[in-house]
Amino acid sequence: MRRLLVGFFTAIGFLSFLFVIAVVVLITRLQPSAPALPGKIILSLDLTRGLAEGAGEEGLQRLIFGTQPSLRDIVDALEAAQADPRVKGVLARVGSDDTGFAKAQQVRDEITAFRAKGKFAIAFADSFGEFGAGTRPYYLATAFDQIWLQPMGSLGLTGLYAEAMFIRDTLNKLGIAPEFGHKGQFKTAANVLTETQMTPPQREEVEDLLKSISGQVVNGIAQARKLSPEAVTAAIDKAPLLPNEALETKLIDRLGYRDDAIIEAHRRASGAELVGVSAYLDGAGRPHRTGERIALIYGSGLIVRGGGPSNPLTQSDLMAANAITTAFRDAVRDPKVRAILFRIDSPGGSVVASETIWHDVVYARERGKPVIVSMGDVAGSGGYYVAAPADKIVAEPATLTGSIGVLAGKLVIADLLKKIGVSTDAAQFGVNAGMFSATSNFSPLAHARLQAFLDASYKGFKEHVAAGRHMSADAVEAVAQGRVWTGEEAKVKGLVDALGGYGVALRLAKEVANIPADSPVELTVFPRQQGIVAYLYERLTGTQHDDDNSAGANALGRAFEAAQPLVAQAAAALDNSNILLMSPLTQPR
Repeated sequence: MRRLLVGFFTAIGFLSFLFVIAVVVLITRLQPSAPALPGKIILSLDLTRGLAEGAGEEGLQRLIFGTQPSLRDIVDALEAAQADPRVKGVLARVGSDDTGFAKAQQVRDEITAFRAKGKFAIAFADSFGEFGAGTRPYYLATAFDQIWLQPMGSLGLTGLYAEAMFIRDTLNKLGIAPEFGHKGQFKTAANVLTETQMTPPQREEVEDLLKSISGQVVNGIAQARKLSPEAVTAAIDKAPLLPNEALETKLIDRLGYRDDAIIEAHRRASGAELVGVSAYLDGAGRPHRTGERIALIYGSGLIVRGGGPSNPLTQSDLMAANAITTAFRDAVRDPKVRAILFRIDSPGGSVVASETIWHDVVYARERGKPVIVSMGDVAGSGGYYVAAPADKIVAEPATLTGSIGVLAGKLVIADLLKKIGVSTDAAQFGVNAGMFSATSNFSPLAHARLQAFLDASYKGFKEHVAAGRHMSADAVEAVAQGRVWTGEEAKVKGLVDALGGYGVALRLAKEVANIPADSPVELTVFPRQQGIVAYLYERLTGTQHDDDNSAGANALGRAFEAAQPLVAQAAAALDNSNILLMSPLTQPR
């Protein structure tokens, strides 16, 4: 019997080993080889889904299902295509309202540079919003030299709208009491829990943000469509527009179906073939592959403590302090790295994690590796905290940044428990041991300790900004108070150095690293991305060592992303590690 059991488990082990080998072979074969590209190309873009940050590494989803290219994929493809004589033009599908204004501005700049090389760019939309918000996708589409709209589509160029929900009355009815403290009159991330409507500072902030971004949108559309700003504003006030109305006001060029737009593209590039972004990059390669090395580090999502290397299976979107530390230390140790480009797209989060990442930036600079920050849609609160010590900060005009302030607190559910017949009892050692218990209010002493903690955190935040931006304490206070600024406003206030995207950031990185402007560079992602095969091997063999906090962090990230905005904001505000969290009104539509 013993021999039989040993043989049985040996067979199971051998079959498991064969399974691992089969998975490795399958994944390896799924890795795409560089395809041969046709002699004449029309680059095909799908801009109807949100553009995630990232370099487009080969995650399992992309290998099997072919996932949506990232923002970096789009930027790289358009940059490579500018100098590629095979690429005659671009045909893009647009129309959905999933891309933030700052990322839209990055793509608009790339399309403009592409067209400057004498190449055409056609945008097709079945509808801009389908009787809904369509301002953002239309603004993106105006970078193209021709805009097509499906005959039954609509142009939802209705302007910008920012709405906040408040659940204070709901909490009152349930018997839940919010107790929060904050530093900065504009630090409004907890208002969803503590207020029933916008406070005057919150309304002032939101209306100023809308004014800044709407000015960028109106002027951008007017310039692209050769219309006056007044004509664009009049169209916005009349929208949503029917297809014929959009054509008559010269906001679009043609009515037709995607087949018609494809025929038009082929007419303008006879004999050319449509090639998608992933296939094009696989065949042509990415730009910036040779020359002096510049490290590219991504910091996207909620800032959390702990966290290990990125998971190539799920590609979760969290800025985990340990992973960022690994990236910076690897870049510092690499003797070939001349500068670091730190790409940030984050509403903030944990103060401790933000401080850790802030130190990583300082650590790199102290060891002779200059750091340039490039901001995406959002780089506020903790997202700005980690950017402050950089040599230079670059933001898009519509990037939401700043939010220099802090908050923390809790919800007290004692009355709710009483209503539903639940009683609690507790024992403790230490006067403030139950300080953050949800069953009791803050005692005077506990409240004093909370305020001391917020005071110290706010003071440290402002000191970091003052040191990094070479500003006086008074100058920092004038732009702090938790207020969110657009990149356009932040540049005037001294919080950013230049407006633009990757191209501007790369130019500044060359300058601070004393690399000639016309010299090629090798842009390398740090930390080195773990391949699918290595990841699966470690998972299947049990050799991967995850940080203790990574599982919780990933769970938080998934919950944060999957929940509705109101629930997500409330949940994030309730996590007292997230005292550097930005206000919820982050993307007006």
